[in-house]
Amino acid sequence: MAEPEFILVRPQMGENIGAAARGMWNFGLSRMAIVDPRDGWPNQKAVAMASGAGRLLDEARVTETVPEALGEATFTFATTARDRDLTKPVFTPEAAMAKACDVSAAGGRVAVLFGPERAGLENEDIARANAIVSVPVNPEFPSLNLAQCVLLLGYEWRRATKEITQETTEMAGTEWATAIEVEKLAEHYEGRLETAGFFFPPEKAPAMKRTLRNLWSRMPLTRADVQVLHGVLRQMVRWKERGG
Repeated sequence: MAEPEFILVRPQMGENIGAAARGMWNFGLSRMAIVDPRDGWPNQKAVAMASGAGRLLDEARVTETVPEALGEATFTFATTARDRDLTKPVFTPEAAMAKACDVSAAGGRVAVLFGPERAGLENEDIARANAIVSVPVNPEFPSLNLAQCVLLLGYEWRRATKEITQETTEMAGTEWATAIEVEKLAEHYEGRLETAGFFFPPEKAPAMKRTLRNLWSRMPLTRADVQVLHGVLRQMVRWKERGG
């Protein structure tokens, strides 16, 4: 499946081009086109800002006009934060990259236009697009930096095309405690608390023990946690037996 081509239209600062390249590379995107860069090309400031993504800049296409850059695209998105007097479908970044994924999977080629830093894309540029991408930003401060917008679209492309684990836990060299390990821990504490006279008055003891069992079951304990809690209780008992 072909990845989308990100087209930077009349970018003004080499640093932003480099930062955009770095953002694209973060999410596995490598196809960039640059239309009429203000400070010419190649640009050393762009290379410096790109850091490890310099290869992407080396392979970027440079054109004089938007039509040249769009070339073989079969579906084009234009990114803009402002209302335009143009009738076009408007996508969120997430929906846009899902659509891009569908178009690419069907054999099409997707392009995404990003405007210059100061004023964004002109209406003449947007008129050439099939759809608009609009980020749901704060309406009182809607302007996004060029590289930020590129990063956002790159992230959504990655989400649309890769299996993403939504949540994980770093186990730090341990494993989750088994049910029997948690049961033994509960028995250890229950027995010691029984000896200490914690379950009082007697008629409330069953409910108190049930509450403690429920507490242990709610805690996502690892084997290391269980060992520490056993050790804490053993040390407290030793301290008490020594006359603490």
